[in-house]
Parts: sequence; structure tokens; C-alpha cells
Amino acid sequence: QVQLVESGGGLVQPGGSLRLSCAASGRLFRLFSIYSMGWYRQAPGKQRELVASITGSGSTNYQDSVKGRFTISRDNAKNTVYLQMNSLKPEDTAVYYCNTDPPRADDWGQGTLVTVSS
Repeated sequence: QVQLVESGGGLVQPGGSLRLSCAASGRLFRLFSIYSMGWYRQAPGKQRELVASITGSGSTNYQDSVKGRFTISRDNAKNTVYLQMNSLKPEDTAVYYCNTDPPRADDWGQGTLVTVSS
């Protein structure tokens, strides 16, 4: 009933940028605009954490470590959430996922791997 497909990850040098996309589909997301959405990440050996979130009306919140560097946005007409990541650091290396905020436990996608390394 729910599908979340993340894309846009890759290998980037420190200081570089990437833009992640998340396409949401399924019965639940017929009313996509009413859901707060979040970008989460899980680094090796660490728990998954919320990085940024956006309400249906566009209000945003960020984890302190990414404030000023990451920007979350959404296009409700396309059922898509974006994460623009600038000034990337090695500690941003992780698999990035999107989900609702709070997350639906059974609906995690495959994620997209971001590797920040020289």
C-alpha cells in the first residue's frame, strides 16, 4: 500500500553537494500533502536518526548537525520530497531514507547511500 523510493545518493568529496529525492506512492499517499515527511539516515554501526522534516504546509525542522547545510523541500503535486545537501562532511556518510514523521515502521524503502570521502 505504501512505497517510498529514494534516489540521488553517491560518492562526493568533502565540501560537495548532492540532492536526494523520495517518491511516495500507494493508497496512503493519495493525500500526500497532509503528511509530515522526514529524511532519516543510518551510519554504519549507528541507529537511524531523523535529519530533517517538513510538514504538509512546508514548515521545516533540522537536526543541529545539518542546520545551514541541508534543505528539505517537497512537491505535493508530485508526491516527492527532496533533500539538498551542501558542504558535505565525512560524518554525513550514511544510508538516507525518507518516511513519514513520525515514521511508519513497516514502510521503509531501500534508502540511498551517501558516501563523503576524498
